[in-house]
Amino acid sequence: MSNQVIGLSRPEEILKRIGIRDNAQAADFGCGNGYFSVPLAKIVNQGKVYAVDVVKETLEAVKSKADLEGISNIETIHCNLEVLGSSKLDAHSMDFVLMRNILFQSQKKEEIIKEARRVLKEGGQLVIIEWIASSTLAPKGGWLISQEEARQLAENEGLLFEKELEIDSQHYGLVFRG
Repeated sequence: MSNQVIGLSRPEEILKRIGIRDNAQAADFGCGNGYFSVPLAKIVNQGKVYAVDVVKETLEAVKSKADLEGISNIETIHCNLEVLGSSKLDAHSMDFVLMRNILFQSQKKEEIIKEARRVLKEGGQLVIIEWIASSTLAPKGGWLISQEEARQLAENEGLLFEKELEIDSQHYGLVFRG
């Protein structure tokens, strides 16, 4: 596998590096407009992607994007991930959970990671992609979280650190195993 930096502009490449199988059950926590949900649904074409967000309008955008591309294996879930169990996903049901740029938006980071841990199967993967606080494009508002803090929160929930992902000069990526 190449160590070249690919950046968030290539979600397909990032997902390929992680090695998700095509029949996986996957959740995109804080999916936004589906920037990762749609490519993820193409990779897990025999599986399912649960696009989860607190903003209803972004979930509509995910549905529209999926419809335009003829993708039928995405289900949207409106919920507040800061509340344990709110995703309504069964415990230990997901092979893969992605959290991209959502922890910095919350002061309840631990609760979001607890929900990811709750839904993750034994041996499943959690991927955290977040802003590097010192990067030029990092938001000035919010509650940025360092790579070390994110790793500690995940490990506190019993997740095992697997590897770092090279994303770009603005983001770090961490892969954990449940």
